[in-house]
Amino acid sequence: MTSNLNYILGNEKKEIYEVQTHAEGPTGSLPLTPEMLLHSPSGDLFGLSQNVGMGWKPTELNGKQFLILSTQGGIRAEDGTPIALGYHTGHWEVGLLMKAASEEIKAKGGVPFAGYVSDPCDGRSQGTTGMFDSFPYRNDAAIVYRRLIRSLPTRKAVIGVATCDKGLPATMIALAAMLDLPTIIVPGGVTLPPTKGEDAGKIQTIGARFANEELSLQDAADLGCRACATPGGGCQFLGTAATAQVIAEALGMSLPHSALAPSGQPIWEEMARQSARAAIKMEELGIKTKDIVTDDAIHNAMVIHAAFGGSTNLLLHIPAVAHAAKCQIPTVEDWNKINRSVPRIVSVLPNGPEHHPTVRAFLAGGVPEVMLKLRKLNILKEHVMTVTGETLGTVLDWWETSERRVEIRKRLQEEDGINPDDIIMTPEKAKSRGLTSTVAFPIGNIAPEGSVIKSTSIDPTVVDPDGVYRHTGIVKVFTTEKSAIAAIKSGEIKKGDIMAVIGRGPSGTGMEETYQLTSALKHLSYGKYVSLITDARFSGVSTGACIGHIGPEALAGGAIGKLRNGDVVEIIVDRNELQGSINFIGCAGKTFSAEKGAQVLEERDPHPDLRPDPELPDDTRLWAALQSVSGGTWRGSVYDVDMIIETLEAGKRALSKES
Repeated sequence: MTSNLNYILGNEKKEIYEVQTHAEGPTGSLPLTPEMLLHSPSGDLFGLSQNVGMGWKPTELNGKQFLILSTQGGIRAEDGTPIALGYHTGHWEVGLLMKAASEEIKAKGGVPFAGYVSDPCDGRSQGTTGMFDSFPYRNDAAIVYRRLIRSLPTRKAVIGVATCDKGLPATMIALAAMLDLPTIIVPGGVTLPPTKGEDAGKIQTIGARFANEELSLQDAADLGCRACATPGGGCQFLGTAATAQVIAEALGMSLPHSALAPSGQPIWEEMARQSARAAIKMEELGIKTKDIVTDDAIHNAMVIHAAFGGSTNLLLHIPAVAHAAKCQIPTVEDWNKINRSVPRIVSVLPNGPEHHPTVRAFLAGGVPEVMLKLRKLNILKEHVMTVTGETLGTVLDWWETSERRVEIRKRLQEEDGINPDDIIMTPEKAKSRGLTSTVAFPIGNIAPEGSVIKSTSIDPTVVDPDGVYRHTGIVKVFTTEKSAIAAIKSGEIKKGDIMAVIGRGPSGTGMEETYQLTSALKHLSYGKYVSLITDARFSGVSTGACIGHIGPEALAGGAIGKLRNGDVVEIIVDRNELQGSINFIGCAGKTFSAEKGAQVLEERDPHPDLRPDPELPDDTRLWAALQSVSGGTWRGSVYDVDMIIETLEAGKRALSKES
């Protein structure tokens, strides 16, 4: 035997050859009736055989069936130690939530089923080709979830368990599309910050800080070891994962005060049992998803997004949920209107002003407390139905006088010495503390379709006294994120520069997330004096003068793809009025008006190095094409089947004429 075969196949135990060829099978009988045998599909009958084959008692087969779908990843031993690692902490412990929900369903006489569609980690794939699959994965996972739901025709309701950046939006999209089924989402919670150390956002800058001699090797190693202080849950900041949890609850798809619970703790696990009971009650009452995810629920989600100061990635996900639920898709104008009228009242990482971790936002009262603080402004639609079987107004009445509210807020005071009203504030207090609304949508000759910036997170020391950020500077153009981060680490980027990272939108990279760039600028001493513009997107924890989602994207003929090194760009962002502009206004030593700049760009060829990334997978190229004809990123990068078919048919007719 060769050495390889001996390594692989050697030392076999003799008992492995004792192979059985038949078995007695389960004891008992299926609870069949003549009616079932005469009229039930064969799949329903064979399903019963499979159920007992997996060990379910024949006498317990008649209970209503509930499907639980999650993003679980990794393999945990019974004591929680890893046998095989997951991609991230966000899906490492959600199996415990599934177990608790399943046990509750079984105890109530139901029959739980479980399925899994795991998810990637945006943090793990930052700066790698793995990011090319990140955003497109959301659509893929939603498709698989929907197929799994339809593939169990006997299910009476669906429970989705998910935590992080793409898995939870995919779950929301899939469940929102199940119009005539009861569905509920169990958020996977958050991890805790280290007692002494850095959060999971800041820790992703250790390479850039070390390269700029602002962090030692030993400190980088020590801090990196402690950043994820507990094994489960989403990151400790209000990034995309945490914001998606908040939005699931704001939509009415999750139980009150379920978003941002600390993973692995009793209050987190109890949430799964409560959610199981809610699913049972929804089925009994005939409450369906279409009764919950409505235009008014979408409105509430946008309001709460603004009040929290949530991740800009939800501007991609909420429209997709609306599309799946056959609701009206919010426009840029809708987002602008909401952000101008809704005060930001939550002080949390990364926006501040005090950088509290998300677990403190949970202890301060989470989503229902934010809603309670907004109640007197009459900006919430309180008549909407929730998964509790009660309207939002009834839920808020309960929350206001509940023991849970009193005890959980008291715990924050006792544990961390923090006044919960300093985290979730009244609108008046927030205004006096200088909190401003989060998202602005600059337009201009570089971004005629629009762009996005978290205006509130621009460092206040570089904002003029009138609340306006103004930066006119020389552009340094990069056609890859790799070259951009190399420029930061090598010292090529200087105070006052404007970085343009182009060709990184859907057609170039699958609209990669460029957090390694924004985080480096946030945590380097000179970074607040540098602006970044791109047709890619940012992490929910990104801060600073960073403008993304620029449309049209460079590879769709967008003006951003025509910029050159040495061009002069003017950025203006009014943090008070949530207005902004981004214009090319000069080159070759000359400056001119924005109108003239538009003419110059119109006459220019695209940047000579502009092209899709050579490592872009075919799967992502297909996603980019399908979402483009469906309305692109401002419609949530969805698959609009009617629009896709119409485009294909038109193409077939055109090709037929040519031939």
